Amino acid sequence: METELAVQVEQRITEHKLIASGDVVVVAVSGGPDSVALLHVLFVLSERHGWKLIAAHVNHQFRGEESDAEALFVEELATSMGLPCEIGVINVPAYIEETSLNGQAAAREKRYEFLHQVAAKHGAKRIALAHHADDQAETIMMRILRGTGPAGLIGMPERRLEKKVELIRPFLRIYKTDIVNYCAQHEMLYCMDSSNLLRKYFRNQIRLDVMPMLKTYNEQFPESLNRLADLMQAEDDYLGREAELVFRRITTLRPGCCRLERSDFTELHLALQRRLIKLILNCLCLGMDRLDYGRIERIRELIVQHQVSNQILQVDEELYIVREYEAIQFQTAAPVPKSYSYEIGPATSELYLPEAEAKLHFSWMQVGSPETAIHFSSATDVSLDLDQLRLPLVLRSRRSGDRLEPHGLNGSKKVKDMFIDAKMPLSRRDVIPLLVDASGQILWIAGFRRSKHALVGPDTERVLHMKLVLQ
Repeated sequence: METELAVQVEQRITEHKLIASGDVVVVAVSGGPDSVALLHVLFVLSERHGWKLIAAHVNHQFRGEESDAEALFVEELATSMGLPCEIGVINVPAYIEETSLNGQAAAREKRYEFLHQVAAKHGAKRIALAHHADDQAETIMMRILRGTGPAGLIGMPERRLEKKVELIRPFLRIYKTDIVNYCAQHEMLYCMDSSNLLRKYFRNQIRLDVMPMLKTYNEQFPESLNRLADLMQAEDDYLGREAELVFRRITTLRPGCCRLERSDFTELHLALQRRLIKLILNCLCLGMDRLDYGRIERIRELIVQHQVSNQILQVDEELYIVREYEAIQFQTAAPVPKSYSYEIGPATSELYLPEAEAKLHFSWMQVGSPETAIHFSSATDVSLDLDQLRLPLVLRSRRSGDRLEPHGLNGSKKVKDMFIDAKMPLSRRDVIPLLVDASGQILWIAGFRRSKHALVGPDTERVLHMKLVLQ
């Protein structure tokens, strides 16, 4: 006679189509009560549904004889049910030393790798994992403590496609006490993993200390966390679909590049703005490590700021956000800068440089006038002897081979090398304006350094004063 737990699991599998009739299913069996019960339940149901089960176990070689004994136990259990069994022996401690991963992360990576190998060998489309409702509650609690967004509150998915194989968790709505009771009811033996008692692992601290403490405030705390996961799953599905619709409507995607109009973005709700940024980064095949809150907010703020017209934000070595007036472009390669050049004449009093997000003020004066007394030279101010200049002057972006003869130093130096020495960000080097006279002589790198030419001295009669103001 089938127990209530088996009926509940069968109903869940049928309603949510976790396993189809006749499927080949790899069942991950550690030897603990959860996986032993899962194998048994699926075995009981397999005759009616025509499932072909393969037990799979990984000996991580963490616990010596204990690990070996678990592998033997799983093999004998599968044999008693007439099921094929695949045992993987992996030296995880050596892999940890090689990769510097923490123990649980390394074990998980190699375990899943082995399970996929078994699935490929047997032509299985499903890998069944024994995570249960208490595991789910612990996962959500861990994410809350580490800091998570709404998507993290979903916890582990009941089903997830990975490498064209679906990972399923038929026990995700079943609690540990019901699983242990099931094993007792069927007089099933199982192994106890001694590492589950080690508090050096974060999950064990949550299971052994945090959850029992919080249950003193709410006896149904695990159930509350699982209800939260269900609620957030629905919310996440809805927002995910909305973000997909917005993505298709307002973005243009090309290899390594995604473009949108700022006005379309700013009309979106804040939640959709953040979702859209994450979706764009995923579409550009950038890793999840780039989706932290601070990084998303920096990108979003660049887009929504009203006073910014042109800017390049280098998020990291593979992500650049280029804003050109109302156009926003996400790209995985460094932007090729657009050169610019503006001619300056005696009638010029002000010049706006959108490329540099700066404005320059010009004062053309006779020595002895009241204005000349208040002007001086600094990084953002420069005074030049007009009679030593060859007009017209030009403000332009840097070019290959540009050299400056710095004031106070002998000889000349490449502008490129000066920027490198000053550790100037790459995104700024090609937008900083250079003041050049008609002979091609660089007189001033605005906001950075002036040359030794056209210095104002005792014999100066006419002065050109320029002031750089960043917008």
